[in-house]
Amino acid sequence: NAPCPPRAVDPQRPPVNELPSTPPRWSPPPPPSGKSPPSLLAPPRTPSAAPHSALPARHSPATRARNPRQATAIAGEQAMDGGAAELRETHRLTGHADRAWSLAWNPNPGPGAGPVLASCGGDKTVRIWKRAPDGVWDCSDVLDGVHERTVRSCAWSPDGKLLATASFDGTTAIWEYSGGDFECVATLEGHDNEVKSVSWSQSGSLLATCSRDKAVWIWEVQPGNEHECVAVLQGHTQDVKMVQWHPVLSVLVSVSYDNTIRVWADDGDDDWHCVQTLAEAGNGGHSSTVWSVSFNQKGDRMVTCSDDCTLKIWDTSADLSQPTTGEGHESWFHLSTLSGHHGRTIFSAHWSSEDVIASGAGDDAICLYAEEKSTMVEGPSYRLILKKEKAHDMDVNCVRWCPQDPRVLASASDDGTVKLWELWGNLLD
Repeated sequence: NAPCPPRAVDPQRPPVNELPSTPPRWSPPPPPSGKSPPSLLAPPRTPSAAPHSALPARHSPATRARNPRQATAIAGEQAMDGGAAELRETHRLTGHADRAWSLAWNPNPGPGAGPVLASCGGDKTVRIWKRAPDGVWDCSDVLDGVHERTVRSCAWSPDGKLLATASFDGTTAIWEYSGGDFECVATLEGHDNEVKSVSWSQSGSLLATCSRDKAVWIWEVQPGNEHECVAVLQGHTQDVKMVQWHPVLSVLVSVSYDNTIRVWADDGDDDWHCVQTLAEAGNGGHSSTVWSVSFNQKGDRMVTCSDDCTLKIWDTSADLSQPTTGEGHESWFHLSTLSGHHGRTIFSAHWSSEDVIASGAGDDAICLYAEEKSTMVEGPSYRLILKKEKAHDMDVNCVRWCPQDPRVLASASDDGTVKLWELWGNLLD
């Protein structure tokens, strides 16, 4: 597959979508008078629970929240493949004053609590969204004052008690919810420049970060909110876009601007090394930048997406019942390629617990895919089951399924909004 039509790139900026390359369609509001960026050496402060800021002027009043503390409920729109299913926009969460980059659902919000979503963006903030008993989504907290540049990625710990945020300022912050407020309890430093992604291991004992400096760092979580770097993984030859821990195995996967996917494992003596590289030559890999990776719930398959406008499904023969033996970690192989559905770079892909894959791209669209059960005699294959054109006004940077309600999808965009979608109908018809 040929690469997608290139974006206009400022030669003075990093390539592809990481920083604005054309004049923005709207300008973020100026900071409050007298407010200056905090020093990295200054003690972190507890953020205030601020209400949503006003939407940029380019948005019409009809798209604004009726109440500054509430999200707008939007009527459903049809976007069906063969009439089997529909993806309806249910809420539009406004508040970010710049592009919304990434999303993370809390996997364990607590007994009786509704879903909790974190979003982060170019306005240097993280917003925490909660669903009230009446179904209204509310921004309960704004985490600010710690990062000096764009917050590119966020991730909850498996127990839902900690939130990690990765920033273009080269740091990763750890936030803890205590006493009704979020507090920054640690700041991880070490990368040479922008940190692009952060991910917790399945046990919550390890944290991985990656950066434009081509490196992947593994941090061990220690008592007292201390973190020790236990490995610096060198192997990628370009900017590392994302890291993701396997849901069962002690294995880490990274994807990069160098077009490759790397699989990292511990040899049992705390010595991490690359056990497999999935590339175009020899592995059926991508021909351009790989932006995102996601595993299915069992962990026997993963999906990656790329600037080459394709998604690729990978399978493994690893023994998933032996998560710490190190056996079979290098056994990923190409299973299927999905192409022709997005017209521009695919920035995000995410696998739901119901085995539906969502993708978001630079063509402003969201696509959904599922395995084609009727062709199992010929081997597994996947098909497009739904495409939502113009899901956002601008690039879709992130899509994430809700773990508590697998029919709810969140998306984040360059247009500054976070949208919530609900699936109707039977996608697998």
